[in-house]
Amino acid sequence: VQQGSLYPALYRLEKHGWLTAEWRETETGRKAKFYTVTKTGRAHLEQELTSWKRLSSAVNLVIQRG
Repeated sequence: VQQGSLYPALYRLEKHGWLTAEWRETETGRKAKFYTVTKTGRAHLEQELTSWKRLSSAVNLVIQRG
């Protein structure tokens, strides 16, 4: 994933409250932003996974019968 796609996506997830971010120092002494999935983010992910499973099962049925 390119930076031009990754960081805007992370920012949007953080804006929705699905991620939190904090600046920390790495083992090499460099500052980096570390992301953590929030409780709300986990709940949203579960909803999305349920929807994805339902959709992919329906598509699979169509492909098998086609």
